[in-house]
Amino acid sequence: MQPPALRPAPGLAFVVPCFNEALVLETLIRELRALGQKLQEAGEISGAAQIVLVDDGSADSTWQMIEAASQEGDILGIKLARNHGHQPALLAGLMTAKADILVSLDADLQDDLSAVAQMIADYRQGSEIVFGVRASRKADTWFKRRSAGLYYALMKRLGVDLIHDHADFRLMSRKAVETLRAYQEVNLFLRGMVKSMGFTTSVVEYDRAPRMAGESKYPVRKMLALATEGITSFSVQPLRYVAWAGFVIAIFSFLYVGYAVGARLMGITVSGWASIVASIYMLGGIQLIALGIIGEYLGKVYLETKRRPQFIIETTTQEAEK
Repeated sequence: MQPPALRPAPGLAFVVPCFNEALVLETLIRELRALGQKLQEAGEISGAAQIVLVDDGSADSTWQMIEAASQEGDILGIKLARNHGHQPALLAGLMTAKADILVSLDADLQDDLSAVAQMIADYRQGSEIVFGVRASRKADTWFKRRSAGLYYALMKRLGVDLIHDHADFRLMSRKAVETLRAYQEVNLFLRGMVKSMGFTTSVVEYDRAPRMAGESKYPVRKMLALATEGITSFSVQPLRYVAWAGFVIAIFSFLYVGYAVGARLMGITVSGWASIVASIYMLGGIQLIALGIIGEYLGKVYLETKRRPQFIIETTTQEAEK
């Protein structure tokens, strides 16, 4: 049996969300241009690679640097009207770029650019989506390794289908991108959305490098918010757990009522506040947790029904040239 014929060399675009990345932007552009030229000379892509840089409401000189770099013609700058967040900024770039394949990556140059060649090779062999997956977490702190392990274990337990140790370093074909366009969710969790499409996929492992400069754009607070977004966007298990917790508490409550009635009939009751206070705090805490979980889901429904734009583009470098 002959292997399937390779797809023709595709047009390539890099999609990079940028938020206060002035310290690394020049190096990023230089590295991406060098990689694109290398791939073009090797015949892996057709034509020069496009670089799509999405300014997510930066407060430094990121946008000015993007405008200056876009004079070369291979860079498309997209300026969002405000800081929408990493996921909407990434989606804005994906929805705007027009190449046959799009490779998304972070601006901090921690993603190994040498893995892009294998991604393209997998695409040409039939994959519609190629996930970049970290080979190890040796460069992370103990807390980051433990929290990441707990995160993926929790997501799996709740039924959320994710690629372990995959962030947003991936290749998507035009077919996959157009399918993603049909997803009109305001609550964006692209890692889950892309995985849920069901196209032919493959995985390329790489070693993640330390951040070149600047500060991480995902502190603990944002990491927790992203985890909550992923859980509530793709799983209703927390609501079921709340229901089961209420059922179990109800059973114990009925048993306790039976015990209290029996103790009263036998005349062995002793009035006290400890048991009353403990039960009130316990039930009150569980009720507040349950209301918080329900409120999280209700808030998502509220946001989805408003149908506000997923992102707002203020301008692009193409518009500025007209």
